Amino acid sequence: MKSNLITRAGHDLLVAELKHLWHEERPEITKKVNWAASLGDRSENADYQYNKQLLRKIDRRVRYLGKRLEELRIIDYSPEQAGKVYFGAWVDIENELGEEKTLRIVGVDEIYDHHPQHISIDSPMARALLSKQVDDEVEVVTPSGKKCWYINAIRYELREEASK
Repeated sequence: MKSNLITRAGHDLLVAELKHLWHEERPEITKKVNWAASLGDRSENADYQYNKQLLRKIDRRVRYLGKRLEELRIIDYSPEQAGKVYFGAWVDIENELGEEKTLRIVGVDEIYDHHPQHISIDSPMARALLSKQVDDEVEVVTPSGKKCWYINAIRYELREEASK
């Protein structure tokens, strides 16, 4: 089961996507479908077929976003989180080979913006990092075996709190 947590920035992106689809893309595609339908035989009309398919895709996404936004719980930064890894944290980690990564723990709905540093709260790495602090060692079980990582830094985007 996927979690219903989301950062304020992630929530704002989903709301913006929904508005864009509903107020801009959908009306534009609807016009194209109506124009193509007015040309007659729809069975051999590529414009009609393509735009009708696109309209269905937009409608599915609009329905999904509408339902999902009702389920999501926005998690804002709280001063009690300082110094420990919690939801929304940016974490700098390093392994014994000296490889470094910077990750942000976010909700599953925020992974789809294809940000290479975002990891899901439900991922093994995020689960291992939660509640840890700088200089802690975490062990993550991966398909290729156990990996050890050291936490070098933890920070939060405080601008999210200011946008309330």
